[in-house]
Amino acid sequence: MRAFRSIAVAIALLAAAATFAEAAAPTVAELDATQRAAGNRIDLATAIGRSVFTTTWPAQVTQISANAVGRHLVIGIRLWGVKFHHPLTRAEFAGEIAALVRRAFAAAPAAEEVDVWASVPVVLGKDVVVSGDLAIPTTKTVFSLSVRRGEPSPSVTARALRGPGAYWNQEWAAAAFQKQST
Repeated sequence: MRAFRSIAVAIALLAAAATFAEAAAPTVAELDATQRAAGNRIDLATAIGRSVFTTTWPAQVTQISANAVGRHLVIGIRLWGVKFHHPLTRAEFAGEIAALVRRAFAAAPAAEEVDVWASVPVVLGKDVVVSGDLAIPTTKTVFSLSVRRGEPSPSVTARALRGPGAYWNQEWAAAAFQKQST
């Protein structure tokens, strides 16, 4: 009888552990949303991340920030400007930017602006100081765009391609978008 009781307890513990493990296992999107959130409104950055990280973007999203000062809320989306998941044209990159901006505004209705930028690593020599007061930057911005709420989405794509307020590092763009538009 005692052995039967021990087996029953062991089965119950295994069943409880399996149920707990299944219920507690976060998705990759949830992990990314949590780990890549920044700013003084981590809750909003994480909420936006839950939407953004359900998609594998051609240009990898590395961070989402949400910062509020008083009634003002600004969202930042940082992309990695190298090692795209597949070759892109400038137009496809701009389409990704437009989609990210739409998702950010949808997930954060109080946001008045979304800033998007792409960075690339800077090649540094040996023994270069990369932290502390004498640090040299390890990345540089190669694309940036600010979009205020209320601007129509098609203008986001057009601005990202050629318009005012968009910054493109031309050397980076020439190398990054080797795929030709069709």
